Amino acid sequence: MSNKSGTRAVLGLALIAAVMAAGYVIYSNRTPATGAEKVQMASAAAAPVMIASVVSGPFEVRGHTIGTVSIDATVQIKSQVDGRIVEAPFSEGQMVHKGDLLFRLDPALFEAQVKQAEAALVRDQANLANAQADLQRFTDLAKKGFATAQQQETASAQTKVLSAAIVADHAAIDIAKLQVSYTEISSPLDGKTGKILVRPGNLVKANDTGALVVINQLQPIAVDFSLPQQDLPSLQKRMARNKLLVTITIPGDSNATPLVGKVDFINNAVDTTTGTITLKAEFDNADLKLVPGQLVNVNILLQTIDEALMMPKEAVNQGQNGQYVYRLMPDGTVSVAPVKVAYEDGGRVVVSDGVKAGDKVVTDGQLRLAPGVKVDVKNAGT
Repeated sequence: MSNKSGTRAVLGLALIAAVMAAGYVIYSNRTPATGAEKVQMASAAAAPVMIASVVSGPFEVRGHTIGTVSIDATVQIKSQVDGRIVEAPFSEGQMVHKGDLLFRLDPALFEAQVKQAEAALVRDQANLANAQADLQRFTDLAKKGFATAQQQETASAQTKVLSAAIVADHAAIDIAKLQVSYTEISSPLDGKTGKILVRPGNLVKANDTGALVVINQLQPIAVDFSLPQQDLPSLQKRMARNKLLVTITIPGDSNATPLVGKVDFINNAVDTTTGTITLKAEFDNADLKLVPGQLVNVNILLQTIDEALMMPKEAVNQGQNGQYVYRLMPDGTVSVAPVKVAYEDGGRVVVSDGVKAGDKVVTDGQLRLAPGVKVDVKNAGT
């Protein structure tokens, strides 16, 4: 290598070394960012959030469950006499009232029995009149010595026998007329008929195991449901004040007005397998929307908290140390406030501590937040 080439190589290496040294000095003289500066850099672009206010006021604690529509009264209509059905003047699924005619049986046999019993009564009444006349004659003759005491006693006994026979005849007439009345089968309650199980023309037996038709009472109607046993004290208190009302809605009928009923029964024992207590509420069912066996949504008021701290449930987050909310600070940043949710219902929660009325809490956008992060409130005017 010539002296000129060697000189150029040496100068190039020296230049590179000088540049690297200068760069190193510049980098090494740079002060590392502090933690506060990092937060400031991260919060330079404010995180968009939605907020809501913590409010204080009355809060209704309600129980929610599924109930089953049931009936307090169902009747299987049966015949009390043997006979042939000649008429069924009602339609299947018809609403009937107490006393409405359902079935008519052929009454001819029973009407004949009434006449037979009435004829026996007339016969015994005539015999009694004759026996009474004989008794009078024997009594008069016995006083004159022309009749014996035995004849007088026999006439008296015959009078008593015929008097008893007349009483039996009256009873036989009543029974026969009762049998006639049984040929007309009427509804014993207001309700809705089911399918006609025995049609006209068929013979039926008295108190047969099969029913002619089944009637269910639909007005009023009941709803059975269960609640956790820890709600029992509240239920008992409201029941004692006659204020235990229940509201139900029918699934799939969102536009309908909720139906309100009154709880009239709390079971006398807790189901140990489920830890629940059974209740029953009564509803007028004026529009016949409730049908036995139907499932309904049950909403029952357990208690009212007069001064409750409430916020939307979306504001509550779950962390490793429990529940918390992001609270908006006056400088536009957020802080973490641990809270304890006491009740939840209708999209709202009641908290027992951690915040106060008037505080602003974040309800949307929490994923981008950390303590001290600046936020941009999107619903500040609401």
